Amino acid sequence: MRVTTDLWVSALLRRVFSAGGFAAVAKRGATEAGAVFVLARGRLGEMALFGPAPQTSYDSARPDDRFFTRLGEGGDAAIFDARLEREKKFDPDIWVVEVEAGAIPVEELISVKSP
Repeated sequence: MRVTTDLWVSALLRRVFSAGGFAAVAKRGATEAGAVFVLARGRLGEMALFGPAPQTSYDSARPDDRFFTRLGEGGDAAIFDARLEREKKFDPDIWVVEVEAGAIPVEELISVKSP
């Protein structure tokens, strides 16, 4: 049985806060199985967007894990906003979580796979 998206996002928020960072749900999607996008913001204005990894990235030994891939990085918020708007049009049940991770890199808070 897979953990619901609502519970997984709540656990992510707790991990971020316990690491001294800040996180907020910018868009709440489907409670049971909405796709999660993580917008990581650095303290110096840098940003990175992470989205669900392709199905080929999943490990049959760990079928319940959520994996992410880096979709882009930079400092232009408009590019990320446009990408997220396209994703919302494709799937209105997505979650968007904004994270300022603090001392711990985002890659240690979520499982990131290379494309």
